Amino acid sequence: MATRIRLQRHGRKGYAFYSIVIAHSQAPRDGRFIEKIGTYNPNTNPATVELNFERALHWVMTGAQPTDTVRSILSREGVYMKKHLLGGVQKGAFDEAAADAKFDAWKKSKTAALAAVKTKAADAKKEVNKARLEAEKKVNEVKAKALAEKKAAEEAAKAAEEAAKAAEEAAAKAAEQAPAEAPAAPEAPAAE
Repeated sequence: MATRIRLQRHGRKGYAFYSIVIAHSQAPRDGRFIEKIGTYNPNTNPATVELNFERALHWVMTGAQPTDTVRSILSREGVYMKKHLLGGVQKGAFDEAAADAKFDAWKKSKTAALAAVKTKAADAKKEVNKARLEAEKKVNEVKAKALAEKKAAEEAAKAAEEAAKAAEEAAAKAAEQAPAEAPAAPEAPAAE
């Protein structure tokens, strides 16, 4: 029976995530499978992989053929590195302790690189948010300045209008008081 290690699609349109399964080579993509050994979510940055390492190694060692994508996932997770080191142990090139030490060193470097990628992505996101906040502050300052100028112009116009009204009222009072203060001219008798 030809077995394949492949991805089984789940999720909605445009947002797929996958199960990593062992299936017969002639079974449908999302159909019957022998065993589920993990999940793969390409929607996160970096992609999230949860893998049962021992079962994946077992199936690779027994001859299950992975698809191209699954091969790269397994390689990135270290299944093929472990297979290579176990092959060296079987040939007698080195013992199992040395193989485990080499694998642990490789895994540490991979973990450090992954942590660096995550940190870089987080820092980039912080920088984008910081830049967006600064731009928003500048826009708000410009708006506040324009609003302050508008209010100052309105207050100046209001003050000028009030000063004009006060001047008009003063002129009207002066005009009313001027005729009242002037002595009334005696009326001449009308000629009959």
